[in-house]
Amino acid sequence: MSLLDRPRPHHTPQASPPAAAPVSHQVPAAWLALLATPLAASANSPVLILPDMADSLGIRTATATWLVTVFAWAVAVGTPLMAGLLRRSGLGSTLRLSAVLALAGTAIVAVAPWLPLAMAGRAAQGMGGAGLVTAAMSLAGSVRRMGVITAGFGTLGAVGPLLGSAIAGTASWRASLAVGAVALLALPAIMRRADLSAPQQSTPFDGRGATLLALLATALVLIPRYPLPAVAASLVTATLLALHIRSNPTGFVPAALLRTRAFVFSAVLACTFATSYFTLLFTVPQLLRDRTGWSTSTIGTGQLVALLAGSVLSMVLASASARMSRPRVLTILLTVGALAPLTAVLTPWAPLLLLVATLAVFTTSAGQATLAVYATRAAPTAQRPTAIGLFNLCYQLGGAFGPAIAALITLGG
Repeated sequence: MSLLDRPRPHHTPQASPPAAAPVSHQVPAAWLALLATPLAASANSPVLILPDMADSLGIRTATATWLVTVFAWAVAVGTPLMAGLLRRSGLGSTLRLSAVLALAGTAIVAVAPWLPLAMAGRAAQGMGGAGLVTAAMSLAGSVRRMGVITAGFGTLGAVGPLLGSAIAGTASWRASLAVGAVALLALPAIMRRADLSAPQQSTPFDGRGATLLALLATALVLIPRYPLPAVAASLVTATLLALHIRSNPTGFVPAALLRTRAFVFSAVLACTFATSYFTLLFTVPQLLRDRTGWSTSTIGTGQLVALLAGSVLSMVLASASARMSRPRVLTILLTVGALAPLTAVLTPWAPLLLLVATLAVFTTSAGQATLAVYATRAAPTAQRPTAIGLFNLCYQLGGAFGPAIAALITLGG
């Protein structure tokens, strides 16, 4: 009898699980950050080079801001759509489609001679980036790992304008809009480690629900530019979507998810924090100009340092939150979140406004990390990709509302 045929002791089968371990492994957080965070740099890279972009395309600078608006719209609309694809077709299909959109959009922007074509390219970049972010956040799994992603958002968002300006000065403004493609470098490592298979069970695609949600997100994003018609369109679309959810409670926007208090609270709070952050991001530089004799470069450098500090602190809180109770984490976020705008309004010493920037980015980055995990864990397993998509949609809407509120504040001042 050979060794292979010899009877084994009764306890031996207990030692067999390592040989049957799953093929997929947890993806390192650094790869997830690389997949997700270039979107923040891509979103902010046009800030300082809009005049160059306008001159190249033969349009006014104000008109060139549509390249920023259409990118924000694509990210907002693309986030829940890509989450729906992830839920229905799995991670592999989502990553492949996102990569194709990101590459195609970058190629279009690189050669587009007219604004409408460049806008189409930016929209494709935003949709692709939204899919990459959704995929990365779905693989995070913990507050600490989510904190690496959101702190990276804060960091690259802060560096984005200066990075875009530097690339435009060295190469061209078109190259500065291609920074989001760096995320594709993470794809090989992630596709080797993650489970790319499609779900065994999938529900029929709810096209009407997806369309109504996309229209609602579009109307909300356009509120800063066209307040009255966009508000009216938002109310009508929200009503139609609510009626559709009532008749189709397991569709693209699951009714059970909207009835989950932890999810709704987390999503609303994330939108509030994002709105406050983006409001202060655009307001603080103007307040510093009004209250100090600092140059534009000094203000930009000071705000950059403040934002980087806040991003690092947000990662610290995200790492420590696993050892803290949920009420304690929420108390910290709510306290710091309220302190940021109050300091901006009440401080008698102008340099403290830089602390406002630190507090604001700390709140939104740490809040996005912790609240995203709270929101997804509150959802049923099958609906977690949808929960991530809807949660991120709420955060992106804050990014649309904040600059509009900042414009009202600075113009009113």
